[in-house]
Amino acid sequence: MRLHNQVEEEIAAFEAGELDPAAFPHREHVRLGYELLLRYSFAEAAVKMSAGVARLAAKAGHPEIYHETITIAFLAAIAERMAGGTYTDWPKFIAANRELLARSYIERWYSKEELASSFARASFLLPQPRFREE
Repeated sequence: MRLHNQVEEEIAAFEAGELDPAAFPHREHVRLGYELLLRYSFAEAAVKMSAGVARLAAKAGHPEIYHETITIAFLAAIAERMAGGTYTDWPKFIAANRELLARSYIERWYSKEELASSFARASFLLPQPRFREE
């Protein structure tokens, strides 16, 4: 279990663009989103997450890989799960919400074509209604 001070230092390093992008896979994105949402409102966490992930992409030498819709959609999914349950720490949260670890998780709301668009990459794209014929 991570100590509170370690997490605070990690958040500060994330915000300063000091984390190693190679040591920040999807699971770490989800975990850091969870930690930010424990400390900030959704709006504040979204600003911090968006800026931090964009800095990581730039630090990795690929600023073009930053994706606003994926970042915000995952943060919203994490926030929704946090609001709907009682979790005392990250291990309990992720054990109950393992599907968030699948990068394809948000494809239930977005098509691959939508996510591939330059608009979705640069700006948050609201999910489009999905109608099914009964």
